[in-house]
Amino acid sequence: MAINKEGNVYTIGFAFVLVVVVGTILSLLSVGLKPIQLKNQEIKKKIDILSAILSPEEMNKVTRKNAEEKFEKYIDLEKSVVLDYKGNIKEGIDPFQVDIRAEHRDKTLSIEDKNFPLFVGEKDGETVYVIPIVGKGLWGPIWGYISVGEDMKTIIGASFGHKGETPGLGAEITQPFFVKRWYGEKIVFPDGSPAKFEIVKDGSGKEPYKVDGITGGTITSVGVQEMVNRGIKPYVAYFKKIKK
Repeated sequence: MAINKEGNVYTIGFAFVLVVVVGTILSLLSVGLKPIQLKNQEIKKKIDILSAILSPEEMNKVTRKNAEEKFEKYIDLEKSVVLDYKGNIKEGIDPFQVDIRAEHRDKTLSIEDKNFPLFVGEKDGETVYVIPIVGKGLWGPIWGYISVGEDMKTIIGASFGHKGETPGLGAEITQPFFVKRWYGEKIVFPDGSPAKFEIVKDGSGKEPYKVDGITGGTITSVGVQEMVNRGIKPYVAYFKKIKK
């Protein structure tokens, strides 16, 4: 019996077979590419952490090919830890595997259940501590890494990232000129309590605990301010404990 290629049954059947075939191919590609995607995410994370330790000039020498080698040179995952919100060490958790962005998005996760990884390393013969932070900008999530020196209070490096902030405005948080404004700031007040930074527009950013913001990027700047002030608290508590 001849097949009526002009009929609805043929059209629907052909579309169904096409969807199944294409769907199967895409599914196989997704499964096959998953290890590569995960590896790329791992390398990207290592580069982000390194960017809070190394200068822009040093970061120019970091590539996807040598990122793992550089990471192992500066970061010691065996010394790195995961904290709770009070600054106590949580045992049995790999700090590198903690996804603070996913935990931040999960509104069902209480503060008591969240994890706060702290990456410990060494540069130029001194111990460095890298603090990951996450928050919300104007159009989506923002994040960053802040490194403090051996005194456990002075910011010696930083990096910030975003998903969809406006180019030339909020997206400028990734630029060296903004990042360097954090250098030398203290994450604690003189009494040892967590610092509360203020991102300002009046040019007073050279004052302690003040950082000049991004022109035209007020909401993103406020988002950075909020995520830094909230994000450093568990780490300040931890540093206070180990200093004792």
